[in-house]
Amino acid sequence: MIFAVVIGLALGLALGFGLDISYPAEYSFYITMGLLAAMDSIVGATRSMMEEKYNNFIFISGFITNALLAMVLTYIGDKLGVPLYFAAIFVFGGRLFNNLAVLRRLAIDKYFERKTRKSELKNNQNIEE
Repeated sequence: MIFAVVIGLALGLALGFGLDISYPAEYSFYITMGLLAAMDSIVGATRSMMEEKYNNFIFISGFITNALLAMVLTYIGDKLGVPLYFAAIFVFGGRLFNNLAVLRRLAIDKYFERKTRKSELKNNQNIEE
């Protein structure tokens, strides 16, 4: 599964840099907020996969809803003259760092669990001989 994520990321980066897609500069802030929310959803999905709690419906609905919410907050704040986009930055940015911290801990735990399992198997093989 990690292999598919890496392939998807590489393909997305290649398409993004390879295609000449442009959009008006006034939309850049909305797109940035949507991307921040989407990245939060992707990191959250990766965390749930490592915790073996992943649900595709929850991921897709959260991905779309979070991105739309961030863009709508930015739009409304822009129209009102209030920087509501800070709410999206704080919430999604904070969750991104929190999920990355949990992913790091889960990866370290799995590494040490695998290492312990290997040493136990090696000890069991030595005892049997």
